[in-house]
Amino acid sequence: MPMEQGPQAQSARKLRHILDPGSSLCREDVVWALDYIKKKVADEDSALAELSQPRLLKNYRGFAEAAMSLLASPRTGPLEADRLRGMLREALHGLERQS
Repeated sequence: MPMEQGPQAQSARKLRHILDPGSSLCREDVVWALDYIKKKVADEDSALAELSQPRLLKNYRGFAEAAMSLLASPRTGPLEADRLRGMLREALHGLERQS
């Protein structure tokens, strides 16, 4: 099986790692995911155009809750990591199809 190459493949691998419940999740991973989402929005990714307005609002809520969670608590324990993963899944809905 050929190894994935390029920035898109690297991002897909990173997202799989971040969203994998079996992997550890650190603050830097969450910041990376939030920055990934921010860039997709800034670049007006075509995947966003395919989402309904109610779905976009759910994505935004997940993004905002994850960001606020980082501000509220500098530490990420196992329960918080699961909660953050859920928020990131919500925020990434529709953007992670290449992963």
